[in-house]
Amino acid sequence: MSPATAPNLALSPIVAGAWRMADWGWDAAKRLHWIEQCMELGVTSFDHADIYGGYRVEALFGEALALKPSLRQHMQLVSKCGIKLVSEARPAHRLKQYDTSAQHIAQSVDHSLRALHTDHLDLLLIHRPDALMDADEVAETFATLRQAGKVRAFGVSNFTPAQFELLNSRIALATNQVELHPLHLDVLHDGTLDQCQRLRLRPMIWSPLAGGTLLTGGDERARRVQAVLNSVAQRHGVSAATVAYAWLLRHPTRPHPLTGSHRLEAIREATAALQLRLDSATWTEIWQAGSGHEVA
Repeated sequence: MSPATAPNLALSPIVAGAWRMADWGWDAAKRLHWIEQCMELGVTSFDHADIYGGYRVEALFGEALALKPSLRQHMQLVSKCGIKLVSEARPAHRLKQYDTSAQHIAQSVDHSLRALHTDHLDLLLIHRPDALMDADEVAETFATLRQAGKVRAFGVSNFTPAQFELLNSRIALATNQVELHPLHLDVLHDGTLDQCQRLRLRPMIWSPLAGGTLLTGGDERARRVQAVLNSVAQRHGVSAATVAYAWLLRHPTRPHPLTGSHRLEAIREATAALQLRLDSATWTEIWQAGSGHEVA
């Protein structure tokens, strides 16, 4: 099976990550209000995975969406599959493992569609590289899901360039969702983002604030990055979080950063970065704080 041209990834510039929704303690009406407020800020894409919240988050989101189903046509839903957790919600799973078999992918998609109260996913990602992944089998499964109208585009998450190239040689992938922030620079230098740029794909970025460490500090390296972010923020009259997002957005791949907060102010700080373009010296200043050395 040869790959076709990768589809345009029609996501909002900032994507709302819903993975902690099960911890928010909100009723369906409050969850719906959060969804609506995100969309009012231009964040119309929502990132999920079947396993989030112990297999509960998609249903919590879907319950809220069912209160106002007309929103579905104005949003993009992303989900991931390929990890099996030992959980009461999946009693057949006997150990934590990766599974990219046709059966597991198809079953995961059907679970996600029911939970999210939707008839299709805009994007489906393989959550983690699976050493036993059969690229032909995955590609055929993706093609079947697309033909059935259940999934519109496909991608991967946390794949190395070689792993991405293997699956992309069988079916066109739309993105690679990877970790990137000034304390985790690997994908800038290991070929991951070079590959995205070569293929004209926009990566998705998870943990853009290093789980909050960029804002709260931590070890010496984290405090060094925090100080630079605060300095740049003061110069531009924005928050340090906005600078951290702007640092990501400055990359020529035009990445889609994921937020991870239920706070609307945090969403606003992320979207404010769309109006802040860092010059290359400022970008390098932040990179240098994270890497701990000057460019060679």
